[in-house]
Amino acid sequence: MAKGLITDIQRFSLNDGPGIRSTVFFKGCNMHCTWCHNPETISMKNNLLFYSQKCIGCGKCFEVCPVHAHERKNGMHLIHRDKCISCGKCAEECYPQALAMAGKEVDTDFVIKEVLQDRLYYKNSGGGVTLSGGEVLMQMDFAKDICKRLRDEGIEVAIESNMSLPFDTIKELIDMVDLVMMDVKIFDDTNHKKYTGVSNANVIENLKKLNEINKPVIVRTPLIPGVTDSLDNLKNIAKLLEGMENVICYELLNFNPLGDSKYKGLNEENAFEGEKPFKDSHLEEIKDSLKDINVNIKIGG
Repeated sequence: MAKGLITDIQRFSLNDGPGIRSTVFFKGCNMHCTWCHNPETISMKNNLLFYSQKCIGCGKCFEVCPVHAHERKNGMHLIHRDKCISCGKCAEECYPQALAMAGKEVDTDFVIKEVLQDRLYYKNSGGGVTLSGGEVLMQMDFAKDICKRLRDEGIEVAIESNMSLPFDTIKELIDMVDLVMMDVKIFDDTNHKKYTGVSNANVIENLKKLNEINKPVIVRTPLIPGVTDSLDNLKNIAKLLEGMENVICYELLNFNPLGDSKYKGLNEENAFEGEKPFKDSHLEEIKDSLKDINVNIKIGG
């Protein structure tokens, strides 16, 4: 039985694949997208988040922290991140939940027990379980163990992935899932490296490999203002998908600003602070501009 690090299991999800689903969010990612709206999932270690607006000033965290990482200075509650060992003791004692840990180690039995509670909903809605992240491919053994157990239970499995690792290292997992939902964020490799930290060469190659083995796939591009939303970028990606019969649709995801509070909780800079989702009318304009390309285009939230 494998063990892995997750941040959450979200039940009754309607946005992570067909039907009603449970989504398991893996921790750890090999990309560092400048717009990531789940920054707490990037590190392979547990993260402590501090939501100052919830703090009631009880001081309990000061008492229980074994390394004295908490300090009150000039009326401000400060956390010395260089001292913090992510033990989670302060979060355990924080009644108003101003402190929270992102990440917990669980085993496959824990995950299966959680997701099997909604087996009937999966069956009646055509849903199943989605392994998401972070990046699923960062914890391959854990992902494969979950997939095997779910297949034995007759439950369909999907993955949400950046698909940026060599295909021969991920093929065994790909063979175990029913659907791949993958991001193709930026067509130009130089810009892809600039904004995500890695090349898109494996992403493009894996997209082609999925077509060769006829694995159902939904391709997605998050619409990031000034980065991925140019018509040039979107047209190049859409043209890449033409003729790929395994591609169910090309989904354009509206900008998600909800990561801002998490950046603040991690005391990290949000490069897209203040940016807002695109208006529906603009999304329809983008979709209309791609109408001459023979791909099923959808707009997602």
